Amino acid sequence: MDVGEPLVPAATVARLPLYLRSLEQLGEDDVATVSSSRLAELAGVNAAKLRKDLSHLGSYGTRGVGYQVPNLAAQIRYELGLDEVSPVVVIGLGNLGQALANHAGFGDRGFPIVALVDVDPAKVGTRIGSMTVAHLDDLARIVTAHDVQTAIIATPVGAAQAVCDQAIEAGIVSVLNFAPTVLQVPEGVALRPVDLALELQILTYYRPRVGRRDENVRLLG
Repeated sequence: MDVGEPLVPAATVARLPLYLRSLEQLGEDDVATVSSSRLAELAGVNAAKLRKDLSHLGSYGTRGVGYQVPNLAAQIRYELGLDEVSPVVVIGLGNLGQALANHAGFGDRGFPIVALVDVDPAKVGTRIGSMTVAHLDDLARIVTAHDVQTAIIATPVGAAQAVCDQAIEAGIVSVLNFAPTVLQVPEGVALRPVDLALELQILTYYRPRVGRRDENVRLLG
């Protein structure tokens, strides 16, 4: 294995939160053990893929018993870095940014939103929930004061790259981008895009449509 090569494949990492959510649901129901087939069913994957994914963590379960729910959940939290609190700053307080700022679920998952940032004079200084919106020029101070490593970018498209660059310069090392544009980040910075319109377009492909097959045949003919 090359130095720096991830120990867990990216596709597996993307599925670990699904397994963790299912394990937490089982834990809430006081379920102590779960078979690979049942956990796979809850997570919406096939059992063989789940077993392979968990093998990357060194977890193989016990034949005839399955996986210990609390132990496996703790292991996945550790692999995902959820054993530590990770403060987050939201940059861009339009409708989407405000909705994200008001979403309490981030804190429950270990990602408390500790600061809100914008450049609009009409927003800077106002309060959203318990926080006052700061100016983007204060970002470096905020990152240092709150030990922030993650930024959620919810700005207009035209501002997203410049904001991302400024966030990285301030010390941000992971970015969740809601602006519908492709951002460029340097090596060592983690970037995840969330393009809601793109997801809807993909979803539409799978939506049943009357006469779709006949229409495709007509167009191709």
